[in-house]
Amino acid sequence: MIIDEIGKKVPEFIQSLGASEQMSIIIYQIFAYLILILLAYGVYKLTVLILRNVVKPFTSRSKTYFDDLLIKNRFFRRLSFLAPALLIYYALESSLFINQPFSNFIVSIVTVFFYFIAALAFQSLLSTVNDYYNRFHIAKDHPISGIIQVLKIIVYIIALLGVIGYVFDRDISSILVGLGTLSAVLMLIFRDPILGFVGGLQLIFNKMIAIGDWITMPKYGADGTVLEINLTTVKVQNFDKTIITLPTYSLISDSFQNWRGMEDSGGRRIKRSINIDMDSVHFCNEEMLEKYKKITVLNDYITRKENEINQYNTDNEIDPSVTVNGRRQTNLGVFRQYLKAYLRKREDIHNDMTFLVRQLQPTEKGIPIQLYVFTTTTDWVKYEDIQADIFDHVLAVIPEFDLKVFQFPANGNMSGALSQE
Repeated sequence: MIIDEIGKKVPEFIQSLGASEQMSIIIYQIFAYLILILLAYGVYKLTVLILRNVVKPFTSRSKTYFDDLLIKNRFFRRLSFLAPALLIYYALESSLFINQPFSNFIVSIVTVFFYFIAALAFQSLLSTVNDYYNRFHIAKDHPISGIIQVLKIIVYIIALLGVIGYVFDRDISSILVGLGTLSAVLMLIFRDPILGFVGGLQLIFNKMIAIGDWITMPKYGADGTVLEINLTTVKVQNFDKTIITLPTYSLISDSFQNWRGMEDSGGRRIKRSINIDMDSVHFCNEEMLEKYKKITVLNDYITRKENEINQYNTDNEIDPSVTVNGRRQTNLGVFRQYLKAYLRKREDIHNDMTFLVRQLQPTEKGIPIQLYVFTTTTDWVKYEDIQADIFDHVLAVIPEFDLKVFQFPANGNMSGALSQE
């Protein structure tokens, strides 16, 4: 064959120029390897040129987005390294290269290179699958980043086992059996990835957390939005724009608060109390009731309630001259009714969600009147504005019902203390 003839004629020609037989073979081999390297580099450049001028324009014109992601993740760029490697691999098996031990050594390096490039190409393919999947709405609730990372680790392990098996001329199955004795060590080394993988699967498939959720985890100082869910970590951006990295497994082993339910419901809870001074709570007299009737939202209620109370007292022959006899309205009760009417008229408060204006257990700090309602928005800024507007109004209207807000020290106590000095 022509290749065999070249392998014989070239060393003979060099020897005819005055070189010894051994020197002619060395010179021939040096030139052969240099030419092979130049050819391999030329093939690589040609492959890159074809990818740039043919494959890339084709993918940019195609309707699918998957091939664009392949380019973004350098899938074709990594495959281009296979062309010069294949050239070197098959060229070294020809009779052009006489130094068989050295050629075998180069072939071994090229084979290891094949494993390395195959692993990198498969990693690019997995990254492309992950990026393509993240374009869909389902990715928010069911991210696969953790699974993709596990698959990448498996690919690298398989590539490493392939390299070890080739270099030591061992079957992969026998290597795996040998690794069984090191399982305890491997479990210790890969403890965090294994726990993270298990925790990530539980988080995803139990829908405990998703990208974009607002979570709170005081133990780790986390209070913000989930950015990433990876194999071993969950990345959270706090509202002060700092980034917190949580171990994935900690979200399974420890307690955290997910605000997704609040956001999905379309309403955010207001649960705040104002303490009323107990000394300011009184039965309502006629003068007070007439004053309260002038409040538009209370007119119908007070009239109806007075008719109900008067009917009850008449039916039970109650003596109304004694204050504690029978039923009477209190300024605190009328105030609670006002708060209900006021809140129901606000368009930024949900009327079809939990709606309470309740009296809590009295304490040494007065009687807590708690507002337990939901706003029609979950936006934090708007929520705080609504809450502030409501309590601005409540604080301002309390004196209209002959009530006082409890505060310590009370104004009366301060006045008394100053008068005694």
